[in-house]
Amino acid sequence: MSQISSLRHITVLLDEAVAALNVRADGRYLDGTFGRGGHSRLLLQQLGPNGQLLGFDKDPLAIATGQALAAEDGRFVVVQRSFAELGDEVAQRGWTGGVSGILLDLGVSSPQLDDPIRGFSFLNDGPLDMRMDPSRGVSAAEWIASADEDEIARVFKDYGEERFAKRMARAVVQRRAEAPFERTADLAKVLTDANPAWEKGKNPATRAFQGLRIHINNELGDLECGLDAALEALEVGGRLVVISFHSLEDRIVKQFMRRHAKGEADKLPRDLPIIPKAFEPRLKLIGKPQYASEAEVKANPRSRSAVMRVAEKVR
Repeated sequence: MSQISSLRHITVLLDEAVAALNVRADGRYLDGTFGRGGHSRLLLQQLGPNGQLLGFDKDPLAIATGQALAAEDGRFVVVQRSFAELGDEVAQRGWTGGVSGILLDLGVSSPQLDDPIRGFSFLNDGPLDMRMDPSRGVSAAEWIASADEDEIARVFKDYGEERFAKRMARAVVQRRAEAPFERTADLAKVLTDANPAWEKGKNPATRAFQGLRIHINNELGDLECGLDAALEALEVGGRLVVISFHSLEDRIVKQFMRRHAKGEADKLPRDLPIIPKAFEPRLKLIGKPQYASEAEVKANPRSRSAVMRVAEKVR
């Protein structure tokens, strides 16, 4: 069995996300996080012969899967880029302001988490890497080797929401002085030993590993850039669908959608008779946040934390 097919990924909120896009047969769509193509395949089933779908991913195995799909279906193209760069890609294709829907399924896929070679997991020992695209940027091992104690603590606290961040960072720096961190199990043990209050059902290294992964891949910065670019790429009436998996991501998505649904009229003088168009809302919120059903959570426990938000461009 190939490496591509041996690592299974269950797409979260599959039907709900594609339904939320309100797919038009001849529309242009973006899957900003192609992964193993679950959402894209269902979307292609709903597109007509003139519909188009552009997929993005940083992960080389995801790109290999996407290229295989592109060879089967000429309506689909995949590019190895972060969705933060979708504005440039859309502009090159002349699609700016003409995209019918954009889907962002955030976080790490099951194949990435479950493959020890990728270095994302504290449960499976492997090289301490954590890069979505292993050919670019600094690995987790390289960053841990050079970051100072305050930096490490900040990443654990701000991105992992780890309350024992300082204690853990101190333990990392002390152990680093003896030998560099090269394996995930090595780092996980030091973090676990430094955590004085284990949460029932949660590995003590969970939050710190999340923080490190988010930092290494600039996940929150990419999300902010991607949301801004998505708003410009969409046509009026186009849908933005975002699935997030932790509170930091969801907060950014929620605030972005609410801000653009509210507009900026409150910044103007109250007695102004006409609100300039530039201050009017640009998005309309569609429905309430959606969560995985009990049946989906039972079949795929990783869907438990998923929350999907939907907005439609109105200006």
